[in-house]
Formats: sequence, structure tokens, C-alpha cells
Amino acid sequence: MPAEESAPDSFDLECSLRAPAMPAHLYIHVPFCRSKCSYCDFYSITGATDDLTEVYRRGVEAELVRWADAALPGLLDSVYVGGGTPSAFAHLPELLDAVMRRFDLHPTAEVTIEANPGTVTPALLKRLARAGVTRVSLGVQTLAAGELALLGRTHTREQVLEACSQVLDAGLDLSVDLMCGIPGQMLNSWISTLEAVIDAGARHVSVYPLSLEEGTPLAVACEGGLVPEPDSDLAASMMLAAEEVLTAAGLPRYEVANYAVPGHESRHNLAYWTGRNYIGIGPSAHSMFDAQTARAVGLLPLHSGGSVARVRIAEPADIDEWLTSGEVETEYLDADQVAREDIMLGLRLTRGVAESQVEAAALTAVLESLAGQGLVELVESHWRTTRRGWLLGNEVFGRVWAGE
Repeated sequence: MPAEESAPDSFDLECSLRAPAMPAHLYIHVPFCRSKCSYCDFYSITGATDDLTEVYRRGVEAELVRWADAALPGLLDSVYVGGGTPSAFAHLPELLDAVMRRFDLHPTAEVTIEANPGTVTPALLKRLARAGVTRVSLGVQTLAAGELALLGRTHTREQVLEACSQVLDAGLDLSVDLMCGIPGQMLNSWISTLEAVIDAGARHVSVYPLSLEEGTPLAVACEGGLVPEPDSDLAASMMLAAEEVLTAAGLPRYEVANYAVPGHESRHNLAYWTGRNYIGIGPSAHSMFDAQTARAVGLLPLHSGGSVARVRIAEPADIDEWLTSGEVETEYLDADQVAREDIMLGLRLTRGVAESQVEAAALTAVLESLAGQGLVELVESHWRTTRRGWLLGNEVFGRVWAGE
């Protein structure tokens, strides 16, 4: 149930980054898809029966009750329903209603639903808006027919543009996911896709280079020589082109792969990158809490020692196991691990991390070494990645996490 307070006009990224760990954030995984994309290795189920989807709805609602009864302190600042294809899940409005009944939401809470362009309709979007949704993230990837076919996407360019229009007509914020480095993709095709989603009204765009995941149909096709391997140099050029095109259109980059009109940054993803508490529900979902909150909700003994600073929980990756076992994997992080993790994730943001935070984590020597390689720089008392460091982010993040 939304809290009764007056709401500010827009989201303030700087204020959010300075805010304490509370309130919490909620992720719900909907693992059902109508078809499986050729590049995807996320856990998802195709051809699910009505009985299975109904059982799953009840399972998620039971988890919502459990977490709400745990008296998690603070308001929910964001809710994110991902997948899978939540927009094709018949029980989606019921799930959202259950969230609103069980939790108090901040008056300006961001509530995001992932959707595929071919599965949204004006009626569905209006129903979701009434249920409290504020934002839709469309999985577009590309607008080129040949590239869509290679990826196993079932929508068309026309469906994408129509879906964008429908999202905006419903009064919802529009985010679009795009993919570059697709085999056979050319730079002009990529720029055309970027310009089209900007013209369609996207105020947030995520840009990811294609990653070939072992065992996926696309990876197998590339390994067998049926499809050319992705060109990493061309993908890097496309990432640079995306930054130029999107920034010029008023969507500056605020994170490694994310661009937004100021005030439209993804509040939910910022929670992941800034060490906030979050609840994850569903197969393969994760939850994370600072030690104080973990004690408050019964994940740590009240009088446990001070060596644990953060607790992370991983749900079972299989739906049958998730529905029946109730067993989770729990990881305990000490203060040094938390400090390294926070700096590693903070370097994903264009703002970077404060010099004082790096010093407190005893990582100044690591950052200075990375600076000597041209991967990071110290600007206005903040360490941040350079252009080269942005493109070689995995090297930077790995070095910080290792502390060497």
C-alpha cells in the first residue's frame, strides 16, 4: 500500500547515492517465456501449463507474505518484475496487487515490469498502471529483421514502435534494452536502431554487447561455423557510438551500460550498484541485506559476532526445487569483502567512488596501479573509470575485488 506523503517532482540521482541503505527493494522473477531466444541462458520455462503458472503465483504470494511478516524495516523504494516474460504472465496483475497489499511503498516508488514488444496491449498497460506500475522495460535488442531472426526474437520493428507508443500513452516511463555486437550487425544498422528508440520516446536505454553463453543455440551455431563469431572490436565501436548518439539526444551514460534522461535512471538497478538491501523472490533470484537488517529479519542470530557485515541469499535455480524445498544458499561477507564489493560496483557508475571510501578500504594502491595503466582516474576527489577502463571494465572490477 503506498504511503501517504507528498511526492517530489522527479528522482534525484545524487540524493539517492547519498541516501542510507534503507529503504529496501523487491525483485520478483517470472520464469515463463513463450519461446526461448537463441542467446539466452537465463532460467526460463516455455510451454508452461495453466496449473504450473497458478501454482507459481501462489508460491510467490506466499513468499511475499513471509517477507512482509518478517517486519523488514523501511518502505519499498522500487519493485522490479523480471523474467522470463512478465508481460505474458496471465497472473501479473494479481501479483502486483499482492505486493501492494503486503508492503508499504514510498510515494515515489519505481515499479518496473519487463516486457517483450509483442506481448503488450493498451488494455494490459492500463491495468498495470492501475496496479501501481510506473515503468516498462522493453526487451527490444535490435530493430533489424535479420538480427532479430538470428537472436530468436519474435517481434518486428513495427511491433516495437507500436509498443513504445502504447507504453507512453498509458502514462508509463519507457526503458529499452538494446544489444550490439550481433553477428552480421553493421554500425549503420546499430545507429539506426538507437535513433529509432530515441525518436520513439525512450527515456532510459540499456546497451549490452552480445555475450555468447556456452550451450545456447547461438553459441553452438558460432562454434560450428554456421554463424560468424561476434567481432569484439566492432562491438566496442558500437558501444562508443551508443554513448555519442544517446548523450547527444539528452540521455547521458550514468553506468557502464545504462543511459537516461536525468531523473529517469533505474532506481532499482542503482540499489544493486550502491549496496542497498533488496529482496529477491523466484527461481535463481537473490536477496541481500546488511548485518543489522539480516538480524532484524532473522537471517542472523541477534547476538552473532561482528565478523559478518552483509548476507546474500540465492534461491534455487529450478522451479520445482524452488516450489518444494525452501532451501537457499547463504553467503556471508565480512567488512573487507563488503568494502571491495561496494567499490567494485561503484566504479560501474560514471560518478565513481569517493577517494575517502577507497582509502578506508585500503585500496588506494590498487586504484593507483590501475591509473598507471590508464584504466581509472582521480577527478574531483572521486575515482572513476577512463574511457579505456569503461571498455575494459571486467579487468578493473576483477582487480578491485581481488584487492591487487
